[in-house]
Amino acid sequence: MQLSRFPRRRYLRGPTPLEPMPRLSELLGGPELWIKRDDLTGLAGGGNKSRKLEFLVADAIEQGADTLITCGAVQSNHCRLTLAAAAREGLKCRLVLEERVADSFQADATGNHLLYRLMGVESFRVVPGGTDLAGAMSDEADAVASEGRRAYVIPGGGSNALGSLGYANCGREIIAQCYEQVVSFDHLICASGSGGTHAGLLAGLHSGGADLPVVGISVRQPKERQERHIVALTDAVLELAGGRRPMPEAKVEVDDRWVGGGYSLPTATMREAVQILAQVEGILLDPVYTGKAMAGLIGQIREGRYTKGERVLYLHTGGAPSLSAYASDLVDPRSS
Repeated sequence: MQLSRFPRRRYLRGPTPLEPMPRLSELLGGPELWIKRDDLTGLAGGGNKSRKLEFLVADAIEQGADTLITCGAVQSNHCRLTLAAAAREGLKCRLVLEERVADSFQADATGNHLLYRLMGVESFRVVPGGTDLAGAMSDEADAVASEGRRAYVIPGGGSNALGSLGYANCGREIIAQCYEQVVSFDHLICASGSGGTHAGLLAGLHSGGADLPVVGISVRQPKERQERHIVALTDAVLELAGGRRPMPEAKVEVDDRWVGGGYSLPTATMREAVQILAQVEGILLDPVYTGKAMAGLIGQIREGRYTKGERVLYLHTGGAPSLSAYASDLVDPRSS
């Protein structure tokens, strides 16, 4: 896999920390738990999209774009970080925000929506759930072109083959850190949403010769549909980057039991996971992605899937800047 041939901006200061979580391990009484801190990637509040944007924004600049256009849910971490990258590069940014949960958009919301306004988003358009987002972004690009400007459209989550190179690179980074820190892992757990993080990790680990099983905890799609998506995207990443192929489809595993009522809808297990990590490790998760992924990991440990003597790595993909918008879902205001 030859990533050096792709143009790249640098939004990370270096490898993100790879750290043990001793108090969580002790509390759960199962495997030894570690965390990869991709919530500390830089830009505005950090998160996994920074890695993807290093490649996507570099491509936008190479193509002479002056405006970035992307889409996401109304509290999208990806939209926040795309806007932050645009600000860093002196570009304009327009957002298409999908109201995936009916009536979830609030004009005066805090969390990421506050940050959209603070960072000077040029415009945002709120559309109903199920809208053709590619078409809506194409309309925005046409509007930009009508003003004599040039737009670059980034798919939701930055999760095309080019953006997923950011996590192929992260997979190689994990391999190097394991060597440097003299540590190895039996399993890796991550949230699986738009798929670029999950697929990129698989591509990077596979091309680097690491036989590390990856389990994606779905935050939206049913298991079968998400696994098909991850297989196709992983193959596209490997083809683009020139990594060794093929990767056995059996390496793609998704657990969809922790989605609950749907994308971004709170669950009791998510709430417990967010509270546990905050209280025993001082680490903030978000309710949409990392909280549900951690709920999946905790649930699997309680089921006995991972046991003492094993070492499990959890990938923290960020999202804490959205926490204030979900306060009522996370903390009882009557609690002290």
